[in-house]
Amino acid sequence: MRVVATLLAALTLLTVGATPAFAVDMVDAATLQEIPQAFSGKQIQITGELIGDYGFRDDGTVWTQLNDDPYATKPLRDGGRLSGSNIGIGVHGDAGLFENLDPPGRYDRAGPLVTVTGTWRFHDPNRSGETYLEIQTLTVDRAGVPLSQSMSTTTLIVGVLFLFAAAGVLVSARSRLG
Repeated sequence: MRVVATLLAALTLLTVGATPAFAVDMVDAATLQEIPQAFSGKQIQITGELIGDYGFRDDGTVWTQLNDDPYATKPLRDGGRLSGSNIGIGVHGDAGLFENLDPPGRYDRAGPLVTVTGTWRFHDPNRSGETYLEIQTLTVDRAGVPLSQSMSTTTLIVGVLFLFAAAGVLVSARSRLG
């Protein structure tokens, strides 16, 4: 019994004192923009929507933008509310990570919502001082989807009224001129 207790105590001390081989900080883009130097060279994880374009390069890599603001999970055109500006970071990774992804988000579609893990590069001297996340892993949390495009009846009525008003001004001006 004493041997088992000693082994359990030793195992407990080993696991309490152990640190993970590679610790990952969960972080958001706002924090990275506020104190980017605090994460320089660290492994971080961030979840957000890929937007804009996938910039495939000749060296087999891709550059793109990852936004993790409220619009990433609830776009305005899908019922979201105004909630400040877009907040995102540049990301760079192997082209293989991006090959089977849905197109990035833009005004008429939500891009894929992904969780990426990588190394934060603050003023990377190998990339002319660029600050970005060098991605090692990318997991798709939600596929990209087209966004709804609805027009309110009020907008349609106001538009038609403006059209008639413009036509009336044009007819009136032509009759005065000639």
